[in-house]
Amino acid sequence: MKEELLQGLTEEQIAKVKACKNQEEILAVAKKEGIELTEEQLEAVNGGCGTPTVVPCPRCKSTNVYYCGQNLCSEKEYKCNECDYRFWR
Repeated sequence: MKEELLQGLTEEQIAKVKACKNQEEILAVAKKEGIELTEEQLEAVNGGCGTPTVVPCPRCKSTNVYYCGQNLCSEKEYKCNECDYRFWR
């Protein structure tokens, strides 16, 4: 997550966010701490894509993958938040 997106958080909250291993943990910390994330922060947390999926990444096999939308050929675009790989199915 970009440093400027952490502005407005306490040092303790920043430490908790930085300790997170994935987007789900960041969102859980935000909810527990009562932190309201802006659209920009949510997009950064989700890597620019919105909906979590159960589709595994073909490169690293992680299931930390988000659905990004469809291209002109109606293929669904996904982004792996572990290795930043984008792929279509």
